[in-house]
Amino acid sequence: MRHLFISFIITFFIIPITQGQQDITVEAIWRDYEFVPKSVPGFNFLNDGRHYTRLEKNVIKKYDITTGAYVSDVFSGEEIKDQLGFEGEIESYSFNHDETKILIESEKESIYRRSYLAKYHVYDMNLKKLHAIYEEGSVMNATFSPDASKVAYVFENNLYYYDLDNDLTLPITFDGEKNNIINGITDWVYEEELSFVKAFWWSPDNKKIAYLKFDESEVPEFTMTLYKDETYPEYQTFKYPKVGEKNADVSVHMYSLLNEESTAIDIGDLDDQYIPRVKWTTDPNKVCIFKMNRHQNNLQLIIADAVSGITSLLLEESNKYYIDITDDLTFLKDGNHFIWTSEKSGYNHIYLYDMNGHEVNAITQGNYDVTSFYGVDEARSIVYYQSAEVSPLERHIYQVGLDGSGKKKSSIHAGTNQASYSSTFDYYTLTHSSVNQVNSYRVFDRRNKEVRILEENKDYANIQKEYGVMPVEFFQFTTTEGVDLNGWMIKPRDFDPNRKYPVFMTQYSGPGSQQVTDSWKGMNYWWYQMLSQQGYVVACIDPRGTGARGEEFKKMTYLELGKYETIDQIEGGKYLASLAYTDPSRIGIFGWSYGGYMSSLAILKGNDVFSTAIAVAPVTSWKWYDTIYTERYMRTLKENQKGYEENSPIYFADRLRGKYLLVHGGADDNVHLQNSMEMARALIEANKQFDTYIYPNRNHGIFGGTSRMHLYNKMTDFLNENLKNGIGLQILKP
Repeated sequence: MRHLFISFIITFFIIPITQGQQDITVEAIWRDYEFVPKSVPGFNFLNDGRHYTRLEKNVIKKYDITTGAYVSDVFSGEEIKDQLGFEGEIESYSFNHDETKILIESEKESIYRRSYLAKYHVYDMNLKKLHAIYEEGSVMNATFSPDASKVAYVFENNLYYYDLDNDLTLPITFDGEKNNIINGITDWVYEEELSFVKAFWWSPDNKKIAYLKFDESEVPEFTMTLYKDETYPEYQTFKYPKVGEKNADVSVHMYSLLNEESTAIDIGDLDDQYIPRVKWTTDPNKVCIFKMNRHQNNLQLIIADAVSGITSLLLEESNKYYIDITDDLTFLKDGNHFIWTSEKSGYNHIYLYDMNGHEVNAITQGNYDVTSFYGVDEARSIVYYQSAEVSPLERHIYQVGLDGSGKKKSSIHAGTNQASYSSTFDYYTLTHSSVNQVNSYRVFDRRNKEVRILEENKDYANIQKEYGVMPVEFFQFTTTEGVDLNGWMIKPRDFDPNRKYPVFMTQYSGPGSQQVTDSWKGMNYWWYQMLSQQGYVVACIDPRGTGARGEEFKKMTYLELGKYETIDQIEGGKYLASLAYTDPSRIGIFGWSYGGYMSSLAILKGNDVFSTAIAVAPVTSWKWYDTIYTERYMRTLKENQKGYEENSPIYFADRLRGKYLLVHGGADDNVHLQNSMEMARALIEANKQFDTYIYPNRNHGIFGGTSRMHLYNKMTDFLNENLKNGIGLQILKP
């Protein structure tokens, strides 16, 4: 960790502390958005590896990646406005394989975190012709077939495909029904916890579609109440399996376009299993199905013959804790090998396997985690990835041979580096930031030579200077249990080591997450700086259970979520209270979602350390959360009653002694309002005073309109009244 201290000392002098800077306000952050840095709009690399396209003012424009020079307009939405129901506004787009057709998304309507409805059109650039995928309404997840002659999509829980050549729509399924049967897209819990929505996949030869069917008829329902200035509120009901409840039965099916028939693939008993991924091999008749048990500690990669339906086991992994699902499975073009990532060594690494499921070699190895797999340049036998090898706090880019030889570090600057490669791996864009430096974007060639700068945010340092920001400094401390933990800190403006400052701790603490990284902290950076201007020491600590320190560190919270994280946040509070310039009677803690769960536990179990806490959208008992996430870490309530009860804030409400603010969105489909209402009930029954705010019709992010600004003003006022100017913990003690 020694280099971390050098890093923040250098940064300290880069951002000078001067007099007379402007004051940061919540309105400047969340209403006027004065501190949003410049970014590079998303772009698509083209097949030649040298050019890319970007959507600008409703026009898809083509550029040269090496010079940034504009080449041509590819497509303009205005030119075909009002044709076939297309209103002319392009929200996103994608090309077919040979870049002769464009699939256009417009009029998006959000559903949950990842899902949405949209209008879809295809523009044929050779024929100068527009096709409407479905003129009558919005659909989901429209996707080209590999040859772009067809587009598959989901409408009202049924799967269809549209034949562009014949202007013909054909149904694939017929039994879709809301809150009953879903074809081709995932249910709520798969979308939220397994991170995908589209659940159909074209075969490489365009002749078949593999898809998932969800039978959620027996899954319990949850209802949210929405208030819209009507006589009666609106009720939104959807299937949500809470811990130990019935999951949807998920089956895998194969549709043949030639026979116009679907057949089920036999993968065994549908009870208590998940199908977290499906991926075609390079063989158009063989598809790979991920099958995972409900405890999520056994994963099988099953190869299914698309014609006969016969299955065989390709690979099986078991883990004494749980297995994280990724998209890192890559079948190589030689048809004989695949790349796979695994934590089987105790750290996440990349492996090469043959198609018999035998490991050929470890591509990466060592006591560090690979944090992103970017892909493989098969022509040159080079694998590209990101890892935490330098430090858990940093991310760097590497390349290595398929046989594990010739490893090279591509990134040179300390901090966090992320890469996006062209289709030929001849060029990549590098995004870099540090905890005190906003994102910059550059283009490099495959020899890691800088080609050009896309965006440096040169003026941003002047904004930081103008508002007198204080440097974010890293620190490390050892707990009484001998655990080394990482943290960062912002000291107050005009810091006086002889004063005693209140401490505001922020954290998330969820499994595998990290808040203490040498990376830009987004909009909250400015709220933290605002609080430091107002006289707070702002700090963050990553407890046990967080990421980039190997499997044992991350998974030690298994079956006891909240236990060790709470111990470590309390130890962190004690460490910060021991500093010469902090007031031990004024230590506060804040968190959102899992962080709100943690801030609640911290002020209850650490009532001799924390005088103030804010919990936004907290889980207050894991029995009210969903099956996939909770059971991955805790198993069911029936299996692990002690683990649930000893780490649920509602059962410790009688320990509250400090000031507690409880906040929730009324339309939170993820962490239900039920959690905060039950917490309020428990506090009232314990005769404990607290503050609470409910944001009607707002989801887990509490965004939209003035909601975010309103919330941050409330939290700031609460802290100033109760933490900075409050009576302090020593008076609360009996």
